[in-house]
Amino acid sequence: MKLGLIRCLQTEDMCSGTTDFKVIKNKKLAFKDVEDDIDIIGFVSCGGCPGKKAVSRAEGMVKQGADTIAFCSCITKGNPIGVPCPHAEAIINAVKKKLGNSIKIIDYTH
Repeated sequence: MKLGLIRCLQTEDMCSGTTDFKVIKNKKLAFKDVEDDIDIIGFVSCGGCPGKKAVSRAEGMVKQGADTIAFCSCITKGNPIGVPCPHAEAIINAVKKKLGNSIKIIDYTH
Protein backbone atom coordinates (compact mmCIF):
# COMPACT_ATOMS: atom_id res chain seq x y z
CA MET A 1 0.00 0.00 0.00
CA LYS A 2 1.22 3.46 -0.91
CA LEU A 3 -0.52 5.73 1.59
CA GLY A 4 -1.28 9.42 1.60
CA LEU A 5 -2.60 10.92 4.84
CA ILE A 6 -4.75 14.03 5.15
CA ARG A 7 -5.05 15.63 8.58
CA CYS A 8 -6.89 18.61 10.07
CA LEU A 9 -5.02 21.91 9.93
CA GLN A 10 -6.76 23.15 13.07
CA THR A 11 -5.42 20.34 15.26
CA GLU A 12 -1.91 19.94 13.88
CA ASP A 13 -0.36 22.05 16.64
CA MET A 14 -1.89 19.65 19.24
CA CYS A 15 -1.12 16.40 17.43
CA SER A 16 2.12 15.29 15.86
CA GLY A 17 0.51 12.29 14.17
CA THR A 18 2.26 9.82 16.47
CA THR A 19 -0.80 7.60 16.92
CA ASP A 20 -1.45 7.63 13.17
CA PHE A 21 2.09 6.43 12.52
CA LYS A 22 1.91 3.79 15.27
CA VAL A 23 -1.29 2.21 13.96
CA ILE A 24 0.14 2.21 10.45
CA LYS A 25 3.43 0.65 11.54
CA ASN A 26 1.71 -1.99 13.67
CA LYS A 27 -1.16 -2.51 11.21
CA LYS A 28 -3.85 -1.85 13.79
CA LEU A 29 -7.32 -0.32 13.67
CA ALA A 30 -7.96 1.06 10.15
CA PHE A 31 -4.93 -0.85 8.83
CA LYS A 32 -5.56 -4.22 10.51
CA ASP A 33 -6.45 -5.99 7.26
CA VAL A 34 -3.54 -4.65 5.21
CA GLU A 35 -1.28 -7.50 4.21
CA ASP A 36 1.22 -5.54 2.09
CA ASP A 37 3.91 -3.23 3.39
CA ILE A 38 2.66 0.31 3.95
CA ASP A 39 4.75 3.12 2.49
CA ILE A 40 3.75 6.64 3.51
CA ILE A 41 3.79 8.91 0.47
CA GLY A 42 2.69 12.07 2.25
CA PHE A 43 1.24 13.53 5.46
CA VAL A 44 -0.51 16.82 4.70
CA SER A 45 -3.21 19.03 6.16
CA CYS A 46 -6.56 19.70 4.53
CA GLY A 47 -5.49 23.31 4.00
CA GLY A 48 -7.87 24.75 6.57
CA CYS A 49 -11.62 25.06 6.76
CA PRO A 50 -13.54 24.05 4.78
CA GLY A 51 -10.84 21.67 3.52
CA LYS A 52 -10.15 23.80 0.49
CA LYS A 53 -6.82 22.14 -0.38
CA ALA A 54 -7.69 18.51 0.41
CA VAL A 55 -8.58 17.59 -3.17
CA SER A 56 -5.44 19.06 -4.74
CA ARG A 57 -3.25 17.60 -1.99
CA ALA A 58 -4.79 14.15 -2.39
CA GLU A 59 -4.30 14.43 -6.13
CA GLY A 60 -0.67 15.41 -5.58
CA MET A 61 -0.02 12.38 -3.40
CA VAL A 62 -1.58 10.12 -6.04
CA LYS A 63 0.76 11.67 -8.62
CA GLN A 64 3.60 10.76 -6.25
CA GLY A 65 2.44 7.14 -6.19
CA ALA A 66 -0.25 6.89 -3.49
CA ASP A 67 -2.88 4.24 -4.17
CA THR A 68 -4.73 4.90 -0.90
CA ILE A 69 -5.77 8.14 0.82
CA ALA A 70 -6.58 8.04 4.53
CA PHE A 71 -8.35 10.83 6.36
CA CYS A 72 -6.85 11.00 9.82
CA SER A 73 -9.13 10.61 12.80
CA CYS A 74 -8.81 14.29 13.66
CA ILE A 75 -11.05 14.96 10.66
CA THR A 76 -13.60 12.17 10.99
CA LYS A 77 -13.59 11.39 14.72
CA GLY A 78 -12.44 14.69 16.18
CA ASN A 79 -9.30 13.37 17.86
CA PRO A 80 -7.76 14.92 19.96
CA ILE A 81 -10.31 17.67 20.69
CA GLY A 82 -13.50 15.60 20.48
CA VAL A 83 -15.02 17.64 17.66
CA PRO A 84 -15.11 16.06 14.19
CA CYS A 85 -14.72 18.32 11.19
CA PRO A 86 -18.14 19.65 10.13
CA HIS A 87 -16.89 19.47 6.53
CA ALA A 88 -15.55 15.89 6.69
CA GLU A 89 -18.25 14.29 4.56
CA ALA A 90 -18.03 16.98 1.88
CA ILE A 91 -14.21 16.79 1.82
CA ILE A 92 -14.17 13.01 1.51
CA ASN A 93 -16.84 13.05 -1.19
CA ALA A 94 -14.95 15.71 -3.16
CA VAL A 95 -11.73 13.66 -3.00
CA LYS A 96 -13.59 10.51 -4.08
CA LYS A 97 -15.20 12.35 -6.98
CA LYS A 98 -11.88 13.75 -8.18
CA LEU A 99 -9.82 10.57 -7.77
CA GLY A 100 -12.41 8.04 -8.89
CA ASN A 101 -12.65 4.38 -7.92
CA SER A 102 -9.03 3.49 -8.66
CA ILE A 103 -7.89 5.00 -5.35
CA LYS A 104 -8.88 3.45 -2.04
CA ILE A 105 -10.24 5.85 0.58
CA ILE A 106 -9.95 5.15 4.31
CA ASP A 107 -12.10 7.44 6.45
CA TYR A 108 -10.19 7.17 9.74
CA THR A 109 -6.87 6.01 11.13
CA HIS A 110 -7.38 5.27 14.82
